[in-house]
Order: sequence, then C-alpha cells, then structure tokens
Amino acid sequence: MTQEHEGNVAMGTGTIRALSPLDLETRLALYRAMLRARYMEKRAYDLFMQNLVKGTSHLSLGQEAIAAGVGHAMRPDDYMFCTYRGHNHTLLRGASMTGILGELMGRTCGLMRGKGGSMHLTSVEHGAMGSYAIVGAHLPIATGAAWSAQYRGTGQVAVCFFGDGTTNIGAFHEALNFAAIWKLPVVFVCENNLYMEYTAIDQVTAVEHPAADRAGAYGLEPVLIDGNDVELVYQTARRAIDQARRGGGPSLIEAKTYRHGGHSRADPGKYRPDDEVAAWLARDPLILYRERLLAVDVEEGTLVELENAAQAEVDEATEIARNSPPPDEDIAKIDLWADGGVAWRN
Repeated sequence: MTQEHEGNVAMGTGTIRALSPLDLETRLALYRAMLRARYMEKRAYDLFMQNLVKGTSHLSLGQEAIAAGVGHAMRPDDYMFCTYRGHNHTLLRGASMTGILGELMGRTCGLMRGKGGSMHLTSVEHGAMGSYAIVGAHLPIATGAAWSAQYRGTGQVAVCFFGDGTTNIGAFHEALNFAAIWKLPVVFVCENNLYMEYTAIDQVTAVEHPAADRAGAYGLEPVLIDGNDVELVYQTARRAIDQARRGGGPSLIEAKTYRHGGHSRADPGKYRPDDEVAAWLARDPLILYRERLLAVDVEEGTLVELENAAQAEVDEATEIARNSPPPDEDIAKIDLWADGGVAWRN
C-alpha cells in the first residue's frame, strides 16, 4: 500500500492513508533532530577537508528526515542497526555528538575511543547496535535481535536501516523470510537514494521499487513513502513499530530520498545527471519542513533559536573532540576477544 502526502512528489499509486496532524512539540522535535544531524555532518565534511577525519566517510546530507522520523518513533530500549552511512542514526538515538565527532577524528573521546572510526559507530547504551561496513550483513543480525526480544517478551523492536543496493543481496531476502515466518518485531527501512555506490539502482534491478515491490513475496504490505517528508516518515514508522510491538510481525518500508553528495568523500558524484541533482536539492528536507512549520504559524524566532542551538552544540562538540588526544597504542590490544584480551584462548 503506497503512502503519499499532499504537496509532495507522488511515490506511485495506491490507497492514501490520512495523516493526523502532529502536535507542536513533536514537530519542533523533528525539526531539531534534522538540524542536529545536518549541522553535525556538515562539520564532519569540513573536518575531513582539513584532514582531521581519519579514513573516508559516508555522509547522509539530504537524507536526514529518515533518521529523524524513524528515530523519534522508537522507544529508548529499542534496537537500531545501520550502515556505514550511520552518523545521523547513531546521533539521533541519543549518542553524544562529541563522541561521534571524536570517533571520526580518531580521538580518545570517541564512542569507541577512536578505534572504530566513521564506519563502525556503536553506542549500546542507546540501543545503537553498530554501523556495518559489509552491505547487508546487519539484516540477519537485526532479525536475531528481534528474535531475542520476542523470546524474552521485552516488547523491544529492532529497526534496521539499509540502502537500496542491499535489496539485491542474499541477506536481505533471508532476513525478510525469517522475520515473516516467525512474525518477529523488526522494521526494515530501505533508504532508497537511487544509487548504490556509483550505479543507479534501476539499472540493475528487475522491479521499479527495489524494496516495496518485493514485500509481497514475504506476505508483507508494500510501503513506499517520500523519505524527505519527516512527518510522513515519523507516522509511517510509528505505525510499523507499534504493529511490531503488538506482535503483528515485521514491516518493510521503502523511503525515497537523495544524497546531496557522492557515495563517499572520495566520490564527486559526477555520474548523476545535473537536472536530477538540481531537482532533488530543491526538495531538501530541512528547507521543506521549515517552510511547512512557518505555514502552520510556528514563529520564525522559535526556528532560529533551534538553529542557533544546534550550531552551538556542533561548535562545542568540535572543540572538545579536536582537543582530545589520540588513543594510546595499547588500545590495539584490547576488546579483541570475549575476555577482552589479545591472545586467542586454546
């Protein structure tokens, strides 16, 4: 069942579910979440260009509405699994911005004391159960976490984010199949930004919508939404998460969006048509939502306060992370095995 939202680009045909108006507190929380994500990743880009971010990085600039909307629908003890493009998801689950920027810069204040880097952000205390560099590897793990929650009767839900290219990976189909037959409390969220790495997803996929068009094969409702509409993302995710928590089984959501830059910082993204890029930049989720909030009589001063606060948070986190020392070399010898040591146990 395709879901659309009045005023936004249609995402196909089907029954349109009415969206109930959100209260002001929720709307401002969603805007604040997107601001924090956008400003942090813009700063990550600046730090990368200053050679302060170690290794490469994969940014979600332009895709913030998905992490913000889904994250706000989750319970604090729910599980979240994401890809190497997971800075925003980890932040919006409650992880420290200082910890994230510190990890990107390889500093001791990082979430993993500088050992994991950009592609492996984790904050177990916030339910952020890892960013995974191997495409599709985390879908079976999220399914296993949901199985554990079902077995223990905790009411927890696992939410798993992945890109469009993952839908052509075997693990995608294996995870969906087991989640469906066992009615596991897991929500799969495909962030379809139209491109895998450098290849357009529609050039290598037999169906138009790589996730939604395959949902029926597992007895699931096809859900295709505008991933740049944060309210639509939030309400869709809330329904799916509530369904999973009530024992109604898994959901598969395909949210169409667009990354503003290339696949990684080493990719200029020149393979994308200029008119396509311009059209999607005009549908920037922050710009669209700011206009919507003003249209429903939210005071401009209120939005400016949120914007200034987000910028101040980024500035403070940057300075703390920049001044944090790099880790001692001994960190390479810990957290390797179950006992924390470096030697394999015979």
